[in-house]
Amino acid sequence: MSDRPGLIVVGAGPVGLACAIEARLAGIEVLVIEARDDPIDKACGEGLMPGALAALHLMGVDPAGHPLSGIAYLDGSRRVEHAFAQRKGRGVRRTVLQQALATRAVELGATVERARVVGVDNGTDAATVTIASDAAHPAGGTRTAPWLIAADGLHSPLRRLAGLEGRQQPDARRRFGVRRHYAIPPWTDLVEVHWADDVEVYVTPVDDNLVGVAVLGPRPLDQDAALASIPQLADRLAGVDAVSSVRGAGPLLQRTTRRTSGRLMLVGDASGYVDALTGEGMRVGFAQARAAVGAVLAADPSQYERAWRTTTRDFRMLTSALVTAARSPLRGRIVPTAATRPRLFGSIVERLSR
Repeated sequence: MSDRPGLIVVGAGPVGLACAIEARLAGIEVLVIEARDDPIDKACGEGLMPGALAALHLMGVDPAGHPLSGIAYLDGSRRVEHAFAQRKGRGVRRTVLQQALATRAVELGATVERARVVGVDNGTDAATVTIASDAAHPAGGTRTAPWLIAADGLHSPLRRLAGLEGRQQPDARRRFGVRRHYAIPPWTDLVEVHWADDVEVYVTPVDDNLVGVAVLGPRPLDQDAALASIPQLADRLAGVDAVSSVRGAGPLLQRTTRRTSGRLMLVGDASGYVDALTGEGMRVGFAQARAAVGAVLAADPSQYERAWRTTTRDFRMLTSALVTAARSPLRGRIVPTAATRPRLFGSIVERLSR
């Protein structure tokens, strides 16, 4: 790699690494800056929609996991399910996905530096980040490139440093997520979404002997209490060992005033996020990664801003509508309505999964 990369990516989660891979495939020298060591975990549902899996394959990444044939909504005795029409998705442990992407990025020639970014100077001709002083960098330092992508997560420090934070949601309306894994063979190839009184519980097969269980809802979130409120799920997991600790995330809704500022582009959760309810975060994030690198090649960040709006439109509209319904008196009608209108349910699943 040259002394000065063409692109700096801050954040080595899946979307940040996707940016690095897309950049290398396009012939751009790239430096990835990440404070954490691999593999990097995150509280999430771990189900890759068919579109997300197809995007990974285009990047030359094929992580191990469990086939996902569709989505099911359950509410007590009612159930509606839809099988993906053209291809399957895959349940993949987040650490497995991140490590597979990290391996591919390095294989293609990306450089990864373990450091914490504490400042950004977004100039006219280049962007410079300041890294913290630590054992590996006693004097701190700076790194400069013509372009900078911030893929540093839901609570993006670079988003804040660049002044791109939007208005935040009142505490009473904030939603959070927690996730834990259980050592049990999957009983279905579907992602099951169990609707309880005030939470949704996602069950995702991630390998032949492991399922991930994620709970979404308002605080306080208690995973054991959530499972106890869904008898059919509690019965399946009774006596089953939990093999990971509870990991949390949130608040989920994050707003941004815009996604670009000078030579900086926000990608993935850093660019703004609605909710995990529709399970398509990776599909949208990978599309953003490709669009951001396309904007770098065109030297036109406004191109990315337009592409961001296009690639996230369905996600923002449909997820916002579903979250609004989930918070309203209509919540109890979501699964019964889907069950009586399975074609509508299927069309929404297909639109979100492509």
